[in-house]
Amino acid sequence: MLDRLDRWQRSRRGPAFVIAVGRKYGEDGAAMHAARVSYYAFFSIFPLLLAFVSAVGFVLQGRPALRQKILDSAFADVPVVGTFVRDDIGGITGSGIALLVGIGVALWAGLGVTIALGHAFDVVWSIAPVEQYGYVTRRLRGLLVLVVAGCGIVASSLLSGAATSGRLGATAENIALVGLSLAVDFVALMAAFRLLTPSIAGLRDLIPGVALAMAGLYALQSLGAWYVQATIARASDTYGLFATVIGLLSWLSLAAHLILVSAEVNAVRVLHLWPRSLRGPLTPADARALEGYAERARRVPGERIVVQWRPGAGTDQPGSPCASAAQTGDDTDRSPQPDDDATPPAPAASPPADRP
Repeated sequence: MLDRLDRWQRSRRGPAFVIAVGRKYGEDGAAMHAARVSYYAFFSIFPLLLAFVSAVGFVLQGRPALRQKILDSAFADVPVVGTFVRDDIGGITGSGIALLVGIGVALWAGLGVTIALGHAFDVVWSIAPVEQYGYVTRRLRGLLVLVVAGCGIVASSLLSGAATSGRLGATAENIALVGLSLAVDFVALMAAFRLLTPSIAGLRDLIPGVALAMAGLYALQSLGAWYVQATIARASDTYGLFATVIGLLSWLSLAAHLILVSAEVNAVRVLHLWPRSLRGPLTPADARALEGYAERARRVPGERIVVQWRPGAGTDQPGSPCASAAQTGDDTDRSPQPDDDATPPAPAASPPADRP
């Protein structure tokens, strides 16, 4: 039965691609990384909101109406808890230097989610530790992603004001608001996919995964709004607090899984990691995937990793070896050694003794 299913999915592009994404998701341990991303996201939301409110309040201190409109738009995009913390999060006050220091500290505390997401993307793309971004570079790129997302929220709120001016009609206004929300998600996701891990794919190659994540996040935002109306708004103060925390953690966990699945879609497409084998001989895509997993172990520039397959085990073509090596300056001979269980060669026969 499994053999028939394997042959069927290998011969069909759509099912083979879906199965390949699922296999790579499991082999990468993406569920564990999604849990880590959602954990850091939970503790990053409030520092980032504090930094955003403080920055907007400082820049637009002479235009309170516009400032409140932008903040309302930002809180509306915060899953589950946005409507509840609207009046509880105030800006950082003080002199200019104190304000900048406070915003910087809040941003630093909120970088945990971008760092965790960057590490997860490194695993998805099989980036060796020696090629990953360093301590400072990773945080600067995470900060740039946050800045892009914040600018997208500001631009969305400004454009939504023009869209809801009453000139377009109710239906057109709703379509415009949905389009603006999707555009903000698309820009923020593209920035994260492109900036948080070393470049392997171009921007065009990232579009399918970004589009999938964008559509999924919009659906999750609608689900979060329904959850607030159906559960939290009707609950008592004590139960409502637990329901809010559980709802936010659940939302963040689903969003993290969705983003990593979307990243796996891009990796499988760009690296040609399908069709994968369910049973029987490995396919060339299996060989490429497994060689990428071995490449993750490279930790120093001079290290060289060679993957060699036994005859008949590496690909669909028996006896054809698949080898991959890291491009480094180390020329040490690391060719595969004979198997320990292989039969040793028979000793050479000794020449006959001379007869008298």
